[in-house]
Amino acid sequence: MTIHLENAINRTATRKGGSAVRTLKGFAPLLPFTMVFSFFFVWPIFQIFKNSITGADGKYGLGAYRLLFTKAYLHAFQGSLRLSFFSAITAGLIGALIAFYVHRSSSSMRSIISMASGVLANAGGVPLAFMFIAAFGAQGGIILLLKKIGIDLYGHGFTIFSFSGLVIVYSFFQIPLMILVFTPALDGVRKEWNEASESLGATKTQYLRWVLIPVLFPAYLASTLLLFSSAFSAFATARALIGGNVSLVPLVIGSLIDGNIAVGAEANLGDALAVGMVVISAIVMVFYGLSLRWARKR
Repeated sequence: MTIHLENAINRTATRKGGSAVRTLKGFAPLLPFTMVFSFFFVWPIFQIFKNSITGADGKYGLGAYRLLFTKAYLHAFQGSLRLSFFSAITAGLIGALIAFYVHRSSSSMRSIISMASGVLANAGGVPLAFMFIAAFGAQGGIILLLKKIGIDLYGHGFTIFSFSGLVIVYSFFQIPLMILVFTPALDGVRKEWNEASESLGATKTQYLRWVLIPVLFPAYLASTLLLFSSAFSAFATARALIGGNVSLVPLVIGSLIDGNIAVGAEANLGDALAVGMVVISAIVMVFYGLSLRWARKR
């Protein structure tokens, strides 16, 4: 009896040991990703948060966070949120329409547009800003060409060095990004759904309203939130194009790092602003994840 009990205990221990080994083997492929993620993402965010609550005297406090609720820095957050919202809505709508065309086009045309979108989605920074200045600046090529045919955009109040101009420039790289992320959702639409709606007597408008839009809306929402995050954190393009004409959080942080703004004893204000951006981005990413789950269920 005792021998059988010992054998049963040994077999149970062996199974548990084998299960633990299998679990470790299952997590082994994630180890490199976990190390990279921790070193380049978690650790920097921790350091930024630590610096944000550490004053010039080395004592911990929330003085920098109180400044975030003053008028100047609230205005910067409002500017960044407005820019992200309008650029995401504009690029999301245009990109979705182009993605619909890509979905219905031939394989060769689809390959060309996909390759171009992959390149343009990564365009940005100072070269993109100077390209638009050369084309849409006061003496830009397109502006001068429009003047020759009687269209004076700058005479009617347009300028590329403004909030609306920045929305246009951001759309240049966000529209291709929307094409890349929204086209797979269109590929998931089945032809049988359209055939079934037609057999039941539904018109194209009814199919679009009651079938296609409800099915695609979660994916569209997730893609638009991704564009929002992309615009919210962009820095170099806005810095080169408008400088300080529009108040944005990344530009304020850049000015603080360059020492162009006097902040008194709150030398950690830039870190507090960065933490605020991280919090907003995290909230957007939560909704992005929920939208993806909603899209998969549809």
